[in-house]
Amino acid sequence: MSRLAPIVEFEVRPGCHAALLALMRAHAAACLADEAGLERFDVLEVMDADGRPHAARLMLYEVFADQAAREAHWARPRHEATKAAFAPLILGRSSRLCRPKPD
Repeated sequence: MSRLAPIVEFEVRPGCHAALLALMRAHAAACLADEAGLERFDVLEVMDADGRPHAARLMLYEVFADQAAREAHWARPRHEATKAAFAPLILGRSSRLCRPKPD
């Protein structure tokens, strides 16, 4: 099966950038530690025109070995708990599902 790479952009509630960033980093580290099908999980700070972190935007970039690994990620109790923790810190989110090119 093909590898899958979701990219998710979050609109951060004012004053919540640092808290959301910390939650995202902790979630990424925990997922990478115990999900064999998760090959990569990056937390990205969107930069403004002056090269500073954009206070209203954060992104996640994940690479899963296949659709089964992606579904296993969603099925973990941690996924729902993390979504609930993110909810008061964000105004919205958008996502795209991509397929990484082979190396």
